[in-house]
Amino acid sequence: MSLDHKRIDVIRSDQSLAILDELGVGAFTVDLGRKVKSMNLTAQALMGLKENDVKEKDCRDIFTGVPCMTTCLLKGNSNAVTDEPEVEIINENETARLLTRMAIPIYDASYQLAGCLTILQDHSPIADLIDRIHYEERSLKIILDNLDVGIFTVNRGGYITFFNNKAEKISGYDRRQVLGKSCSTIFGNDGTNDLFLLKESIKKGIKQSIRQGEIISNAGEKVPVRANIIALKNEKDAIVGGLATFHDLTLEHQLDQVISDRYTFHDMIGKSPEMQKVFETVSVIAGTDATILIEGPTGTGKDLLAKVIHSSSQRASCPFVKVNCAAIPDNLLESEMFGYVKGAFTGADRDKPGRFNEADGGSIFLDEIGDLPLSLQAKLLRVLEDREFYPLGSRHTRKVDVRILSASNRKLDKLVENGLFREDLFYRLNVFRLRLPTLKDRKIDLPLLLRHILRRLCAARGNHPVNISKSTLEILLKFDYPGNVRELENILEHALIISQEQEILPEHLPEHVQFSSPASDMQTALSDLSADASASIERQKIIQVLKQQGGNRKETARTLNMDRTTLWRKMKRYHLL
Repeated sequence: MSLDHKRIDVIRSDQSLAILDELGVGAFTVDLGRKVKSMNLTAQALMGLKENDVKEKDCRDIFTGVPCMTTCLLKGNSNAVTDEPEVEIINENETARLLTRMAIPIYDASYQLAGCLTILQDHSPIADLIDRIHYEERSLKIILDNLDVGIFTVNRGGYITFFNNKAEKISGYDRRQVLGKSCSTIFGNDGTNDLFLLKESIKKGIKQSIRQGEIISNAGEKVPVRANIIALKNEKDAIVGGLATFHDLTLEHQLDQVISDRYTFHDMIGKSPEMQKVFETVSVIAGTDATILIEGPTGTGKDLLAKVIHSSSQRASCPFVKVNCAAIPDNLLESEMFGYVKGAFTGADRDKPGRFNEADGGSIFLDEIGDLPLSLQAKLLRVLEDREFYPLGSRHTRKVDVRILSASNRKLDKLVENGLFREDLFYRLNVFRLRLPTLKDRKIDLPLLLRHILRRLCAARGNHPVNISKSTLEILLKFDYPGNVRELENILEHALIISQEQEILPEHLPEHVQFSSPASDMQTALSDLSADASASIERQKIIQVLKQQGGNRKETARTLNMDRTTLWRKMKRYHLL
């Protein structure tokens, strides 16, 4: 419904009411004193009132079934024209009706505000087809509510009129939060293709399918969905709205990632300023071939960010190869990274390509690069400068076209200061440096992460999303997560197993989380000092026993009552190798 003239002369207001009557549109007028001056027949029928019973009475006392507009034109808003979504009224026959309202100022001959005209348009076709789900056909409502597919309906204006139980679970919205709201609440109001297809279905009366769409959850998370949209028609074959069914594709999305090893920015969650800054930077540099260094504590998502960068680059269809520099023994690291030729050492009975060869054309991710031995740092520097290297035992160089992404949970500039990392290599790696914040420093993202991880874990287990009790949520929001996002995932997985698909309560959390209390800055500082002191003592003990055993690691490990692999890792951590 639209009007060409938003200012209506008071002399013509009665004539306007008669015209609207012919169009089946209800209308009534009120003067500056809020006194009802006239009401057309359609409005009387819609509201179950007689004009003679309400004339000259205060509109606030009469129209109890139609609450006041959000913006009252009689409160100094003389230039305002209000156009609000539906309002539900109950007439004298106890029949529910859904109306759209518009209030328009009325002016006298001198163009002075004299009152307002309120227009009521009946949505009876929608009431007959859709609203009967709410009031008359309870069995139909029960059926739709128990279907394992999200369903919502909208009227021609795009306002949501029905929202079933599955739609609530997938979106995180309670139906009371979305009924009467625009469907952009679900699809987002940024002009997405999904929203366009819904409006097109209603306009043209056609069926549309969305194979890979998304909705916006109550927490602001983008949920991948598959949807089907149809136009709703009444018994006269007139289009009165639309209906959308949608399935949660979270599990399918994860399986597709595993199969194709492709990741997008949707896989990284965060609305905190720190994460938004990372996303903005990555969106600019991902499409280039620039070398990128990612820093951040363990569990912050450095591995995932590297995959996102690769998948957003021009090399996305080529290999993404990861090398964990801390997990491969030093004596094997060179051959793993650069390969070797036949006869390079005893047992080398054939040529073996290294990780750089495997990544040719794509990206190589050097994780924990701060643990790379100094002897190999020079060789890596040459690869960065010339994109060529010597395989172990070879006299000929091999050229590779790779993009180098690296990560470290320690600050490389500090390692440079201590002589543990080459300065020239650091500057080569540090073309762009991204710093991922700890979860403790981005607590604003916790609610979003909780819902995202729960949805993913539940989808992988084939379960419906579970709720978190208020007391449990308070504990989770206060916890500091020294292991960051990885620890949060482990905590939630533990809680899901213990809760047996019921609501997650405090007793379902690991004990160290249940009974944790936020540490003060002083306590944290003392804890750090204590950890440093313990590490120093352990380092000196290892040095002492090594000297006693003449450098024999096997005997040293036996004396210290630890495994040889554990000793090797501690020696590497304390730079004793």
